[in-house]
Amino acid sequence: MMGRSNIEAALSGFVGIPYADLGRSRDGADCYGLLCLVYAEIAGVTLASGLEAYPTAEDRAAVDAVIHGGLARGPWHPVIGAVQPLDAALFRRGRHASHVGVILSAGRMLHIGDTASVIERYDAPVWRDRLLGIHRHEALMRPAGG
Repeated sequence: MMGRSNIEAALSGFVGIPYADLGRSRDGADCYGLLCLVYAEIAGVTLASGLEAYPTAEDRAAVDAVIHGGLARGPWHPVIGAVQPLDAALFRRGRHASHVGVILSAGRMLHIGDTASVIERYDAPVWRDRLLGIHRHEALMRPAGG
């Protein structure tokens, strides 16, 4: 996998992907679709699509089960301490954990906004109070070559 500064530069290349309900490509993605796309292209990790679990991204309870449920177990581990690029930041929208962003660096994330993917500060007031946790995929925890 590439170095930290190269990952941050690569993540910038995902800015502007249009929002598309249930999207899983550069032609359009929802927040989880963007996470899947980033992991496939940058980390070489294929995440389950989750498409069979919810009919629309507006079904926040079903999205909660896919995203929050998925990040709470399996290959995902809570981050304690410093974040690193590609960590997944989980947010609450309303009462459900139904939004995810990809960490670029401390305080910055790539995520799908209302119309397209953008880089924003996850420590800004609009996101800070909704942040439920940050998780790291086990594939990013292994030493290089291991």
